[in-house]
Parts: sequence; C-alpha cells; structure tokens
Amino acid sequence: MIRVVLPAHLKSLARCNDEVQLDLDEAPTLNAVLAAVEARYPMLLGTIRDRTTHKRRPYIRFFACERDLSHDATDAPLPEPVARGTEPLLIIGAMSGG
Repeated sequence: MIRVVLPAHLKSLARCNDEVQLDLDEAPTLNAVLAAVEARYPMLLGTIRDRTTHKRRPYIRFFACERDLSHDATDAPLPEPVARGTEPLLIIGAMSGG
C-alpha cells in the first residue's frame, strides 16, 4: 500500500480525505503512483502533471522521507519506507511571490 498526501486544493477537487491509499500492481515509482492517483480521481488529470508529456506541473513538488523527489527520474524506485507504506509520498503545491 502506498500512502499519498495531496495539497488542499487537489483534495477539494478530488473530494478525498487527507490521505489517499493505493495498491499498485507494478513497481512503486512516481509514474506508477501518479497514474494510479489519476485513475482513481480522473478529475485530477492534468493538475499534477501534463496529460501528454507527463512532466510535473510548475509549482508542484514531490517529497518523501525528508527528500525532494521533484527532479528525480519518475521511473526510479520510490524510497523503501514509501514503498512499504510506513511513510507517505507528499505532493505539495509550492508557493512563490514576495
């Protein structure tokens, strides 16, 4: 089981609880997790990553185990605690301005 925490605006759009729990049929990678989130919540298609290129949207970041995974290869294995379900994958809506 993979645990995913979405930012508030995406939780509202998806009408889901604080944490999404997913069972994957494939290796736990960022691509696999995002595909599972989009399959379960089709209203999120295009909000986290581009529908065509699957590149991360600007101002969206991925964190797990106190690491920024935003620039890691999306087909790389997720950290072991995330794959085991003991730590969540955090999808964060970054802020800018000043």
